[in-house]
Amino acid sequence: MLNNVKSLFDIPSDVCYLNCAAQSPMLKSAKQAGDKGLDIKLHPWTLDPDFWGKCADDLRGLLANMISADAKDIALIPSTAYGVATAAQNLKLESGQDIVLLEGQFPSNVIAWEKKAKENGGSLNIVSRPADYNWTPHILDAITNKTGIVTLPACHWTDGSKIDLVAVGEHCRRFGAALVVDATQAIGAMSIDVRAIQPDFLICSSYKWLLSPVGSAFLYASSIHHEGKAIELSKFNCDDVDPVKGIYTPKSGAYRYEMGGRNVFTHLPMALESARQISQWGVTNIQKTLRPLTDLVGDMALERGWQAPVGENRVGHIIGLTFPNDHPENLQKNLAENNVFVSERGAGIRVSPYLYNDERDVLRFFEVMDRLLS
Repeated sequence: MLNNVKSLFDIPSDVCYLNCAAQSPMLKSAKQAGDKGLDIKLHPWTLDPDFWGKCADDLRGLLANMISADAKDIALIPSTAYGVATAAQNLKLESGQDIVLLEGQFPSNVIAWEKKAKENGGSLNIVSRPADYNWTPHILDAITNKTGIVTLPACHWTDGSKIDLVAVGEHCRRFGAALVVDATQAIGAMSIDVRAIQPDFLICSSYKWLLSPVGSAFLYASSIHHEGKAIELSKFNCDDVDPVKGIYTPKSGAYRYEMGGRNVFTHLPMALESARQISQWGVTNIQKTLRPLTDLVGDMALERGWQAPVGENRVGHIIGLTFPNDHPENLQKNLAENNVFVSERGAGIRVSPYLYNDERDVLRFFEVMDRLLS
């Protein structure tokens, strides 16, 4: 269990921020790293030519360690949608095959697959939301000899209901289906092991649980895709084979998928500083620390007759609450007017605490909720 670290963030004492799954606050130390990046842009003659390469290498190494991968498997990209588009470009889908995904899945991991299915004569096989929040058996039933690609999150973004990706990975290999994972709502807050899951591609935007700026993300590519086709080619993901003739070839490993605008003066050092801090805390410790808070949210919600995923069907850092009747309009806005910040997701409320929260924040959330719902 980790101690409360609110002092490392610039969060006023009267703010109850339970919305990390939407947008994380920035570490003070990450802001300082970003300020130094701005100083370099302000005075570009001070730039060390080796600065960007070292930052990128160090960041890839930290991200790789978080998912039990190698640095050569990691590419720095701008968004989940960019990574999903890269995966879609490199995976085959035959006419008549289907792509398995979840009902209400985040659009960044849906739109490219709709396009791919349409262009290749395939179809989407959408797994319906289970009443008991236990997605895994329904996903396994959906994977058949017709399945070409399975593309899933580590947990559902609206309520934290969990998918057993190891079991899904085994099933995909049994039926010869490719596996793509959107781990945006997982990495940085819980353990993800690509050696056990064995996905073809895994993508993560870093502005949530990795405490990084919007525009920071990364892609993991299995070694079987290290010779694939990149969305763009630049000096960052190509080797200069003949500098005289200007002949370039894509780099080996996942580096070939790296974005051209990697060296943003602020983003790269900020993402590196945040990854260092998270690595120091340890994702397993973060999960153990957050689980009691979301368990308390779940218990207090059930006491009020609300619904919530409980036990092993949910991750420890996100919980979604739904109500027996329609909740009042503008509930998220009304909570914000009381300095309590969560997200409305579908017909419910999503609560996502972090290490700057404690039980007092949970109690305050329910005190305001009770008042608004009375």
